[in-house]
Amino acid sequence: MLEVVNVTKRFGGIVALRNVSLKVERGERIAIVGPNGSGKTTLFNVINGVYPPEEGKVIFEGADITMLPSYKRAWLGIARAFQIPRPFPNITLRESVAIGALFGSLYGKIGAREALEIADERLKLVGLYDKRNELTGKLAVPELKLLEFAKALAMKPKLLLLDEIVAGMPPSAVDYIVSLVRKISDEENIAIATLVEHVMRAVVKFAERVIVLHLGSKVLEGRPEEVLRNPLMEEIYLGKRWSL
Repeated sequence: MLEVVNVTKRFGGIVALRNVSLKVERGERIAIVGPNGSGKTTLFNVINGVYPPEEGKVIFEGADITMLPSYKRAWLGIARAFQIPRPFPNITLRESVAIGALFGSLYGKIGAREALEIADERLKLVGLYDKRNELTGKLAVPELKLLEFAKALAMKPKLLLLDEIVAGMPPSAVDYIVSLVRKISDEENIAIATLVEHVMRAVVKFAERVIVLHLGSKVLEGRPEEVLRNPLMEEIYLGKRWSL
């Protein structure tokens, strides 16, 4: 469904991504891991349309979307939940999620009433329905992350990009979110790619395939148990004997 082909992204003299290629199939769950500065967020930004690459292509369902803006990618079915939620603090959770429904893959096909119905459905799914009429500015950080997740799901995506959704969460919350993501992926056949920096328990519980980035390059790919046991992982995360 998604194919990233030899993508390179530079910021001045810094190469943030170097000839990165990957594929994501419909309904697949993948984790993209790597330490700070490895290029994970830049890769998501290229897939999401925040940055165009200097080289390479992004293909979605057979169409070249390399230069397509983010909002048009949302119409095609690419949604994203960000690591740092930035909610509209003075609207309700229900209204916030309805905005996602209005500007996702159903753009131009539904009105406000249908969008609010989708919002109710998604808020029930993530466990925030009882707070649907509260202002988003009153939520704690774990609830804001669940709200961000609900907003992205309301966009009815085919591909969902989760940016460090479990970062800073306690173990019980990590387990809850991972089980929820797996359930949604299985039931709705949504391909889900998540960025993970250090929470490897989430990788093991969530991913069918792991891609490791380091210094802007893809260095490992495979099943979680294979990748996490590879000696290169210790070198990458602890800085031992590593060179490109």
